[in-house]
Amino acid sequence: KAVVSVYSFLDLTGQRATADNMALFSTAVTQGADSFLIDALLAAGNGKWFLVAERGDLDALTRERQLIISTRNTYDGEGANKLEPLLFSGLIFSGGIISYDVNLSSGGIGARYLGIGVRNQYRVDEVVVALRATLVQTGQILLSVIVSKSVYSASTGFDTFRFTENGTELVEIETGIARNESATYATRSAIEAAVYAIIIQGIEDDLWDY
Repeated sequence: KAVVSVYSFLDLTGQRATADNMALFSTAVTQGADSFLIDALLAAGNGKWFLVAERGDLDALTRERQLIISTRNTYDGEGANKLEPLLFSGLIFSGGIISYDVNLSSGGIGARYLGIGVRNQYRVDEVVVALRATLVQTGQILLSVIVSKSVYSASTGFDTFRFTENGTELVEIETGIARNESATYATRSAIEAAVYAIIIQGIEDDLWDY
C-alpha cells in the first residue's frame, strides 16, 4: 500500500448558504470535506491501494504516545515495551472545494385551464473540487485534477381555484413538492471522482500500477 497523508481539505469558496428573507452565516458547503477524502482513499481498491496516516489530530496523537511512554517507563522501567514508530508518508493529498456556483441554470413549464394548473420547475448548482498529490521527498506536485459535480433541484406543483356563491367567493387550493439534491452529497461525490481521476492519471503517467 502507498502511505499517504491528508492534512486538510478546506472550503475555499467563501460561499454562504442562501435564504430569501434573512441573513445566514452558515456556509454553503461542508467544512468537513477532509473526512470524505480520507474515506475515499481508504475505500479505493477495496482498501488495498492506500494506507492513510493520521495528520488531522497529530497533536492529540503525539500527546497520547508521550503519555504511554511515560506510563510504561514509570511502571515497567527501562525494559518497557517500546512504541512502534509513527508512519511517514510518501505522498500528501491536498486541495479543497474551490467553487460553489448557485443557479447556473433554471427554468420550468406550467399550464392552466379552467382554473386548474400544474407547473414544474428546476434549478442547477455546481460544486468544484481540486485535488493534488505532492511527493514528500522533493515537494513536487506529481498529480493534479479538478472535478465538478452538478447539484439538481426540482419542484412540481398543482393548484386550482373556483368562484362560488354567484361569483362573490373564491376558493383556491395549492399543493406542491420539491426535491433538492444535498450539496454535501454532491461534494462527497466530487471528491470520490477526484480520487478516481488521480489514480487513473497516475497509472497513465506510470507513477504507480495496480
